[in-house]
Formats: sequence, structure tokens, C-alpha cells
Amino acid sequence: MDEALHIASLVVLARPELFEAVKANLRLLDNLELHQQSAAGKVVVVLEAVDEQQILQRIEQINSMPGVLNTALIYHELLAPEGDCP
Repeated sequence: MDEALHIASLVVLARPELFEAVKANLRLLDNLELHQQSAAGKVVVVLEAVDEQQILQRIEQINSMPGVLNTALIYHELLAPEGDCP
């Protein structure tokens, strides 16, 4: 790995009646995977980014999607390039 890689986990809460549309829109985004979901309109999303700003931009992008009520950052990990670890 030549550059740092940020891994973030989010929980996206959507209106249940628009949940399928929200998931379809999320699947269109690069470097993002959908994982566990509930019928109440919650889905766990994992994304990869090059920096923290890109994570924040993606959260804003998701929050602006029709049917999304909230996006919460649950986990963030920075994977350092090889040779940068002590």
C-alpha cells in the first residue's frame, strides 16, 4: 500500500417507505459497500477514502439523498502505508 487508506463505517437511517430507493442510490457510489440492514430503515455502510475530508463529503452526499434521515459515523480506521508503522 503506497498511500494511507481510511476505512469508515456508517449507519444510514432512511424512511422505511423509501428504503429500497436509498439502498439503490447508495450502491451507485464508488468505494462503498452495504452490509447489515433492518426493516426499520437502517443499513450499515463501509467506505474507503483517501482522507478524512473525503469521508465527510461522502456523509454530506448521503445525507442529501432523498429519503435519508441521518447518517452516523460509527467507526474510522487509518491504515498507514507500508513502512510507516513503528
